Parts: sequence; C-alpha cells; structure tokens
Amino acid sequence: MLVLTRKLKEAIQIGDDIEITILSINGDQVKLGISAPKQVEIHRKEVYLAIQDENQQATLASKASLDELYQQLKHLKGGKQS
Repeated sequence: MLVLTRKLKEAIQIGDDIEITILSINGDQVKLGISAPKQVEIHRKEVYLAIQDENQQATLASKASLDELYQQLKHLKGGKQS
C-alpha cells in the first residue's frame, strides 16, 4: 500500500484521468473530491462490497431458478414420453 501525506487543497493524481483532492479536514473526517471519467465507477468501499454481495446473491438465485426450470422441463419431457 502506498501511503501519502496531503494537506488541504493538495491533490493526488492516478494515471492520466483520475485526480483526488483534499477538500476539507474536520476532526477525524477528510472530505475528498474525485475527478474521473464518467465510465469509472467510484463507490465508498462498504457500498462496493454490498454491490458485490448483491451480484453474488443474484447469480445464486439465477442458478437456483435455472435448476428449477430444468427440473420442470425434465418432468414435462418425461410426461410426453409416457
């Protein structure tokens, strides 16, 4: 992990397109301004992790739905052969 010290109004440049600026410092809180291209998604980490978890849950639900559909189709196919 790279650790940098910045003062109020100072910035950090990431690549050519992303700039993070210290906008304010109030006690133990730091307000950051982030300039990045629109296609770059920016989230607080807890939000990012929640999105990842929801996406994972959605894939599990989809798999369960596909398994259920497969069983129903299998049953229908078996019924036509009788």
